[in-house]
Amino acid sequence: MTLDTNNFKQKLLDEKALVESELGTVARKNPDNANDWEPIADSDERPAERDEVADKLESFEENVAIVRRLESRLGEINTALTAIEQGTYGKCVVCGNEIESARLEANPSATTCKQHLK
Repeated sequence: MTLDTNNFKQKLLDEKALVESELGTVARKNPDNANDWEPIADSDERPAERDEVADKLESFEENVAIVRRLESRLGEINTALTAIEQGTYGKCVVCGNEIESARLEANPSATTCKQHLK
């Protein structure tokens, strides 16, 4: 099977832009580490009431969970893009066999064949 890596690369780049856009709504890039995103809290300059503080804390905790999930996905995308550049894209990291095209269509950042599905 010959993969159209240009097609998958474009899909990955489109998804990367979407994930980074979503991250931008709940986090900011760490100025000390460009590969790290830090969750942000709603900023409000006026003194907050007790219930408002609790709501903000809950919102921040939700942002932390969202950032972790999105950062993980961004890492998977970046790994797949690196594999394309290195010529190893579409090979199972466990057995070295080709990853099924249907699997790559469903998840272009897949790193294993169906047999070694995580």
